Amino acid sequence: MLELAIVVPTFEERDNIRPLLAGLDRVLAGVAFEVIFVDDDSPDGTAHLIRQISVDRPEVRVLHRIGRRGLASACVEGMLATAAPYIAVMDADLQHEESILPDMLRIVKADPQVDLVVASRNADGGSMGDFAKSRLAVSNLGRKLSNIICRCRLTDPMSGFFLLRRTFMEEVIPNTSAIGFKILVDLISSCQRTVVLREVPYRFRRRRHGTSKLDTLVLVEYSQLVADKLIGQWIPPRFVLFGAVGMAGAVLYLTVLALLYRELRMDFRLSLVLATIAAMTSNFALNNIITYRDLRLKGAALFRGLLTFYAACSVGAVVSVRVSELVQLGGVHWLFAGAAGILIASVWNYSMTQFFTWRIHRKAQKRHRPAAQEVAGLLSRGEP
Repeated sequence: MLELAIVVPTFEERDNIRPLLAGLDRVLAGVAFEVIFVDDDSPDGTAHLIRQISVDRPEVRVLHRIGRRGLASACVEGMLATAAPYIAVMDADLQHEESILPDMLRIVKADPQVDLVVASRNADGGSMGDFAKSRLAVSNLGRKLSNIICRCRLTDPMSGFFLLRRTFMEEVIPNTSAIGFKILVDLISSCQRTVVLREVPYRFRRRRHGTSKLDTLVLVEYSQLVADKLIGQWIPPRFVLFGAVGMAGAVLYLTVLALLYRELRMDFRLSLVLATIAAMTSNFALNNIITYRDLRLKGAALFRGLLTFYAACSVGAVVSVRVSELVQLGGVHWLFAGAAGILIASVWNYSMTQFFTWRIHRKAQKRHRPAAQEVAGLLSRGEP
C-alpha cells in the first residue's frame, strides 16, 4: 500500500534526477513510496529523462507542465496528483538531506495531531551551509515576514523541505495563493487554525549540478505572497506591484521631461512625447520582469507585448485626463481630481495589459479548453 509521495518541482535538473532517486531508494528502503516530479518544460530534457526512467519504475512519475511556471504552483499540482496519506516536498538539486525523511515520516505517523514536519536549517543541529550573506539576509527577512501571516513559530519559513499529512493538505489547499517559490508559508498561512508542526534539523548541502533558480526577485515574490494573504481578498497583489511600477514610471517621466525641456531646451510637446515613451517602456520592462515574472515575455512576443502595452497605456492616459477634467468640473479640488484620473487609468491599464499584453485570460482559457473538449466528447458518447 502506497504510504509516502515525494513531490519534486524541477526546471533544468536533468543531471540531478538519477542521484536523487538513488538517495531516496537508499534511505526509504521498506517504505512504499512514489516520486512525482513536476517539470516546467525544462529545455534540458528533464521531463524526457524522467519518462524514460518511469518505463521501468512506475512509482516514478512526471507532470510535464506547458505554459505554467512557478515552484509553488508546481508543488500544489504535485500534491494533488497523489493518493498517498503522507506527502513530502523537496528540491531536486540534492541540497536537501534525504536521510532525514524516515525521521520526518516517523514523527507525523506517531502523533495524529501533527499536521506538518519541517526540515529546518535554523533548528539546533541544522546549518545554512555556505550561503552567501545576501541569501542569509533574504532568509532572515523572510522569517520576520512570515510572523505576520502565520499563526505559529517557524525557525525556517523559507525551507522548501517538509512532510505533511494528506488531510492537512486537503484542508488548506483551496486557500493557497501558489505564488512564487515559498510554498511552506503559503500552506501554513492558508490554515484557519493553529498548525501543529514539528521541526527536524538538517544541514544544507552544496549544489552538485546545474544552477540555482533563486535570484533577487525571490523576495519580491515572497512579499507578493504576504500581500495576497493580507489584502488579496480586496486588492490583487499583482495590481499593487503594477501600481508600484507605475509610480516609478511617473518619477522617470518627470525626470526625463525636466532633462529634455529644461536642460536640453527641446520643444515642450516633443519633450512630453519622449518622456511618455520612456516611462511606458520602463513600465513595460519592469512589469515583465517583476509583476508578470511567471508569464515573462521573450523573443517576438516581447516586441508584440510592448506595442500592445503602448496602445493600452495611451488610451489610459486619455482616460486619465478626461476623468480628471470631469471630476474637477464637479467642484472637487484639482489634486483629488488628478488622483481620481490616475486611479481610473491604472485600473484600465492593469485590466487591458493583462488581457492583451500578458494574455492571462487567454492562457487560462487555452489551458482549460482541452479538458472541456474531453468532457464534451464523453458526454456525446453517453459516458458518465
